[in-house]
Amino acid sequence: MWRYLVGGLATLALVAAGILVFNRNARSVAALPLAPPASAQAGAAAALPDSVPEASDATREQKRFDRYDKDRDGTVTREEYLAARRKAFAKLDVNHDGTLAFDEWAVKAEGKFALADADKSGAMTPVEFAKTAVKRKPPRVRRDCPPAAKDEAPANGEDS
Repeated sequence: MWRYLVGGLATLALVAAGILVFNRNARSVAALPLAPPASAQAGAAAALPDSVPEASDATREQKRFDRYDKDRDGTVTREEYLAARRKAFAKLDVNHDGTLAFDEWAVKAEGKFALADADKSGAMTPVEFAKTAVKRKPPRVRRDCPPAAKDEAPANGEDS
C-alpha cells in the first residue's frame, strides 16, 4: 500500500515541477499592483494624454548626428564625416599604400567564399550559398508591457 502512496506523491511532485517549468515566464497576478478605487480612476483618466509619445525621426537623426560630431561643437565637419570611412578603408588597405587594389577590396568576399565552400570544390551549392547571406538582427520585441487596448468603453458608462 505504501508503494501506491509514494508513487502518487511522486507523480504529483512531477506534475507540479512541470507546471513550474512551463510557466516560469508567466507573470504572477499577485505581483500586479491593486487597482485604485473607481473615483481615483476617473480623475487619473482626465490627466492622461490621448496618445502615447513615440520617438520621432528627428530624435533618431539627432543621435546619428551626435555620433558623427566628435568635438560636440554642433557641426559635422568634412573630417568628422569621413573619419568612419577612413577607418573602413584602412582595414581594407592591407599594404597601406593609400590605394585600394581590387584584390585588397575583394579579400573580405574571398574569405566569405572560402568559409562557405565547405567541400572546397571551388563552387557553392545552394546550401553553401545560403550561408553567405547577411545575418540580420531580429526585430526587438518588447515583452515587458501588455498590448494597449485600442477601443475601450468609458468606465463610467458615459459617452466621451
